[in-house]
Amino acid sequence: MLIKIQSVLTNVWHTEDLPVTQEELDSWKNGRLVQEVFPHLTPDQRQFLISGVTAEEWEKAFGDEDNIDPRDLVKIAMTAGKTVIVIDQRSPE
Repeated sequence: MLIKIQSVLTNVWHTEDLPVTQEELDSWKNGRLVQEVFPHLTPDQRQFLISGVTAEEWEKAFGDEDNIDPRDLVKIAMTAGKTVIVIDQRSPE
């Protein structure tokens, strides 16, 4: 299923094709823990569902402390927003 979410770090919209069902998403939205509902997803995929943050954004923001540009941290702090999930059930092209 195509999942489109706005990153809480950058406010950039990202779309990923994840092996999830609508029933699983509903169960998670109704209070079950993400790791219980989606044990088949990688930690990066679960983080994407929770926050819209991609593995690349995570690495840039929190990866190697010696390589973080302080200007990026200011941008991230200024743009952190609310996570919004948009579900597109069409197959990827």
